[in-house]
Amino acid sequence: MNPQVVLDLYGQGFYLIVLIVGVVMVPSLIVGLIVSVFQAATQINEQTLSFLPRLIVTILVIMQLGPWILTKLMDFTTNLFIDIPMIIG
Repeated sequence: MNPQVVLDLYGQGFYLIVLIVGVVMVPSLIVGLIVSVFQAATQINEQTLSFLPRLIVTILVIMQLGPWILTKLMDFTTNLFIDIPMIIG
Protein backbone atom coordinates (compact mmCIF):
# COMPACT_ATOMS: atom_id res chain seq x y z
CA MET A 1 0.00 0.00 0.00
CA ASN A 2 1.41 3.31 -1.12
CA PRO A 3 1.32 6.12 1.48
CA GLN A 4 0.33 8.57 -1.25
CA VAL A 5 -2.84 6.57 -1.94
CA VAL A 6 -3.78 6.70 1.74
CA LEU A 7 -3.16 10.45 1.84
CA ASP A 8 -5.30 10.95 -1.28
CA LEU A 9 -8.16 8.94 0.24
CA TYR A 10 -7.85 10.87 3.49
CA GLY A 11 -7.88 14.16 1.58
CA GLN A 12 -10.96 13.18 -0.43
CA GLY A 13 -12.79 12.08 2.72
CA PHE A 14 -11.84 15.22 4.61
CA TYR A 15 -12.95 17.40 1.68
CA LEU A 16 -16.28 15.57 1.55
CA ILE A 17 -16.82 16.06 5.29
CA VAL A 18 -15.99 19.77 5.10
CA LEU A 19 -18.28 20.18 2.09
CA ILE A 20 -21.26 18.48 3.72
CA VAL A 21 -20.82 20.18 7.09
CA GLY A 22 -20.29 23.55 5.42
CA VAL A 23 -23.43 23.24 3.33
CA VAL A 24 -25.48 22.44 6.42
CA MET A 25 -23.85 24.89 8.85
CA VAL A 26 -23.49 28.07 6.76
CA PRO A 27 -27.24 28.77 6.54
CA SER A 28 -27.54 28.11 10.27
CA LEU A 29 -24.73 30.55 11.00
CA ILE A 30 -26.32 33.22 8.79
CA VAL A 31 -29.70 32.84 10.51
CA GLY A 32 -28.00 32.91 13.91
CA LEU A 33 -26.23 36.14 12.98
CA ILE A 34 -29.47 37.75 11.78
CA VAL A 35 -31.31 36.71 14.95
CA SER A 36 -28.43 37.97 17.12
CA VAL A 37 -28.51 41.36 15.40
CA PHE A 38 -32.28 41.45 15.92
CA GLN A 39 -31.85 40.56 19.59
CA ALA A 40 -29.18 43.22 20.06
CA ALA A 41 -31.33 45.86 18.36
CA THR A 42 -34.44 45.06 20.41
CA GLN A 43 -32.58 44.13 23.62
CA ILE A 44 -34.39 40.80 23.85
CA ASN A 45 -32.17 38.29 25.66
CA GLU A 46 -34.12 35.09 25.14
CA GLN A 47 -31.89 32.07 24.40
CA THR A 48 -34.59 30.05 22.66
CA LEU A 49 -35.16 32.87 20.20
CA SER A 50 -31.77 32.20 18.62
CA PHE A 51 -31.87 28.41 18.97
CA LEU A 52 -35.22 27.64 17.37
CA PRO A 53 -34.70 29.43 14.01
CA ARG A 54 -31.26 27.83 13.61
CA LEU A 55 -32.72 24.41 14.35
CA ILE A 56 -35.54 24.92 11.85
CA VAL A 57 -33.16 26.15 9.13
CA THR A 58 -30.79 23.23 9.73
CA ILE A 59 -33.64 20.72 9.45
CA LEU A 60 -34.94 22.39 6.28
CA VAL A 61 -31.47 22.39 4.69
CA ILE A 62 -30.99 18.71 5.50
CA MET A 63 -34.42 17.92 4.06
CA GLN A 64 -33.73 19.86 0.86
CA LEU A 65 -30.13 18.74 0.34
CA GLY A 66 -30.47 15.23 1.76
CA PRO A 67 -30.53 13.52 -1.66
CA TRP A 68 -27.45 15.46 -2.78
CA ILE A 69 -25.59 14.63 0.45
CA LEU A 70 -26.55 10.97 0.14
CA THR A 71 -25.40 10.90 -3.50
CA LYS A 72 -22.02 12.39 -2.54
CA LEU A 73 -21.55 9.87 0.27
CA MET A 74 -22.63 6.95 -1.92
CA ASP A 75 -20.26 8.02 -4.73
CA PHE A 76 -17.37 8.26 -2.28
CA THR A 77 -18.16 4.86 -0.75
CA THR A 78 -18.60 3.24 -4.17
CA ASN A 79 -15.26 4.63 -5.31
CA LEU A 80 -13.62 3.26 -2.16
CA PHE A 81 -14.98 -0.22 -2.85
CA ILE A 82 -14.01 -0.04 -6.53
CA ASP A 83 -10.47 1.09 -5.65
CA ILE A 84 -9.84 -1.68 -3.09
CA PRO A 85 -7.73 -3.78 -5.53
CA MET A 86 -5.60 -0.74 -6.38
CA ILE A 87 -5.17 0.16 -2.71
CA ILE A 88 -4.14 -3.37 -1.71
CA GLY A 89 -2.04 -4.17 -4.74
